[in-house]
Formats: sequence, structure tokens, C-alpha cells
Amino acid sequence: MAAVSPVKSLQEEATCPLCLEYLTDSVITACGHNFCHSCLSRCWEGPGPAASCPQCRDLVQQGPPQPNRQLAQQLSLQAVQGAGGDGMCRAHQEVLKLFCEEDQAPICVVCRESRAHCMHTVLPIAEAAQEYKGKFEAHLKTLREEREKLLRWKAMGEGRSQEYLKKTQAKRQKVLAEFQQLRQFLEEQERLLLAQLEKLDEEIGRLQTDTVRKLSVQISCLSELISELEGKCQKPASEFLQDVRSTLSRCEMGPFQLPEEISPELDKRVRGFSWQTTALSEMLRQFTDTLPAALERARGKTQGAFRQATVTLDPDTAHPQLVLSEDRKRVRWAEPRQRLPSTPERFDSVPYVLGREGFTSGRHCWEVEVGDGRYWAVGVARESVSRKGWMSSSPEVGIWAVKQWGHQFQALTSPETPLSLNPLSRIRICLDCDRGQVTFIDAGANVPIFTFPPGSLPGERIRPWFWVGGTKTQLYLYL
Repeated sequence: MAAVSPVKSLQEEATCPLCLEYLTDSVITACGHNFCHSCLSRCWEGPGPAASCPQCRDLVQQGPPQPNRQLAQQLSLQAVQGAGGDGMCRAHQEVLKLFCEEDQAPICVVCRESRAHCMHTVLPIAEAAQEYKGKFEAHLKTLREEREKLLRWKAMGEGRSQEYLKKTQAKRQKVLAEFQQLRQFLEEQERLLLAQLEKLDEEIGRLQTDTVRKLSVQISCLSELISELEGKCQKPASEFLQDVRSTLSRCEMGPFQLPEEISPELDKRVRGFSWQTTALSEMLRQFTDTLPAALERARGKTQGAFRQATVTLDPDTAHPQLVLSEDRKRVRWAEPRQRLPSTPERFDSVPYVLGREGFTSGRHCWEVEVGDGRYWAVGVARESVSRKGWMSSSPEVGIWAVKQWGHQFQALTSPETPLSLNPLSRIRICLDCDRGQVTFIDAGANVPIFTFPPGSLPGERIRPWFWVGGTKTQLYLYL
């Protein structure tokens, strides 16, 4: 078996396992693996005293990565010994005058005659450089145009957001003013009705006093007449019949007239007051009856004409450390890593999973219950999002989402946008494919959280996207 050449071994050692490029600002872990400083820092993002090595998965103490000075010295020495100067072939020490189209690399005239390149198409290196420079400039032009397009969309979205904020502020002021007027009207009605009641109380009191006085006089007269008649009935006949005419006359005056309990005018006023209170009660009842409907209409305007989508999780895309329920509605993070086939559809480095359903047009919404977990993210991703190797979660890679990291909430823009939110229990994702826009809403309070402006999403198939970042985190599709 042929021994591996020192140059090839050094080249393999100088390649970063994360970005697969030559090491930049190389650092070494405690287990002896080399990485780019920036790649390892991104992989070890997040709190905690320990992390795992991205290559061997051994737990290592997390801290400032240590530079690998020995490897840097070896690379420098090899460059001096093997290169023989800029533009020189390492194998033949000849000037690199040609460019191999198949291998996409500069070669010398000796390489051109070798078996490795004799059947390949080659160009003079100056001609190839001019050709590829033109290709790069064309790509640069396209990329700059795309960046300008996104910047315009961003500015337009910010302008529309400010416009909507002004409209909602004006509506808020109008609602506050109308309710203030309603409060003033109710307070005035309260004062008026209480004053009328007080007057009625006074008049009823006076009527009651007058009635009692009149009845007392008549009762006294009747009592005197009764006593007189009882006395006469006890006397002898000669005395009993004296002044009999006068006595009979006083007894035959007829029944005493009862005083009027309440005057027609007072009765009319009491009935009128009852009508006023009834009308006010009816008005308030109508207001309270229509308030839920008004709130429901307002909620409908917030949600728009979005159709409730049925979303399930796609097990073929789930990272090996994500466990899905049988009904494909729940997902949680678990140890150890499951033994699953490494298919092209599966995320293999970051704990992501996609929804099985995809959308290309129309307006759709679904809700996700996040529970008490502190490390999660939900949103949407394009169908062609990369599944292999370490990757970020941002619009540049095809992910539009919001996340919670500890006690902080962010929108996954570039850079991330901090969000000032109370703890959430359920999130509604509203996807507008026709406008290329996605909105996140606190489903419990029905309050918007964040909106990626129109034109943010590409015109390709979009799928629900989820990230679970801890053992205590569990996401549930709430349908």
C-alpha cells in the first residue's frame, strides 16, 4: 500500500471539516481537530460551559478557541519549499502558463502532456483569466442587481409598515376619542337620572307625610265617634235617646274619603323615568351584544382571507436527534442520535424539520404551540433549502422565521432583529404566496409579532419549517 505523501497529508490537515476550504485563522480543539476560527465560533453559538466537537462529537470544555501555531508554521514552510514562487507548478517547478477547463485549475506545460491532462481542454492562462473574469463580472452584475432589488423591497416594506403604523395610530386615537365620548355620555346620564330619582324621592316623601297626617285626623275622629256611641249604648233609655237626631246625623255622614296615594302627574313622572332607564339599558345591551361581533370582525381583518392549512411534519427531512409523534403533529429533541438513513432530503447537521405540505400560491395559515421551551424557531423555508452541513437560518439561505433563545426573541433577519415580547404559548404563521410575504402573530393575544415584507419570499414552493434546540423543547402543530 502506497504511503500518503506529506504534502497531501498536510493539505488534508489544513482543510476545515465544516466549510471544506483551506483553514483561515486555524484553531485546534482539545480532542486535536482543526477548524476555521469563524466556523467553530458559529458552531458553538449559544450559552453553556461545554459543547461537542463538530467532527468527532466528543464533549469539550467551551471557551476561547486556541490557535494552532504549529500547523500554521508547517503550512508556511511547505509553501516556501513546494511552491518555488508565485505562479509556479508545485510538481514540476514550471511556470503555470495553461488552464485546464475540466479540472478548473492552472497547469504547466509538463502537466499538459501528462496522462491526467492530455485529454482535457486547455487554454492559455491569460485567455482563461479574461474569460472567467467576464463570467465573474456578469455574476457580479446579477448579484448587485439582486441586492439592489432587495434593498428597494426592504425600503418599500419599511415605508409601508410606517404607513400602516400611522393608520393604526389614527384608528387608535379615534377609538379612544369615541369611547371617551361614550364615557362622558354615560356619566352625564348617570348624574341626570340620579338627580331625577332624588327629586322623586323627595316628592314621594312629602306625599307620604301628607297622607299619614290626613289619615291620622280621620282615624282620630272615628275613634271619638265610636267611643261616644259605645258610651250611649250603656246608658238608660231616657238618656240614650237624648240628642239622638244629632248622633245619627254624624254617623250617617257617609264613608270617609281616603287620600290619594300618588298623583297622576307623579305617576307619569315615575313611569317616564322607568322608560328612560329601560331605553338606556337597551342601548347598553345592544352595545355589549355587538361588541364580540365587532372584535371578531377586527380579528378577521387582522388575519385577512387566510385559509386554515392542515400541516404535518415530514419524517424524511427530520434531523436524527428530532423525534416525531405517530400523528406527525409533535416534535421534540432527544438523545442519543437516532440511526436514520442519510437521504438527500434529511437535515444532517442542524436539528431542523420541514412540514410535509408545500405551498406555491394563495394565502395559508397554521398555528404552532411552543409550550415552555426556551430554544425553538418556527417559520417557512423554500423547497430547495440546503439539507447538508452546518447552515444558518436566515433569508439568505431560504428561511424566514422567528425564534426564542433563552429569554430573548428575534426575527431571523440579517442581522437578527430583536423582538420585545411577553412569553408566548402559541404562534400563528400567515403565508401569502402571491405577495411573497409571511407574518407571525401571537395567537393567544391576537397581536402581530413580525412581518417579512412583500417580495421577501421567492416564487418557488414554500414549506413550513421548525427548529428544536433543547431537551425541554417540544413543538405541537395546533389544528
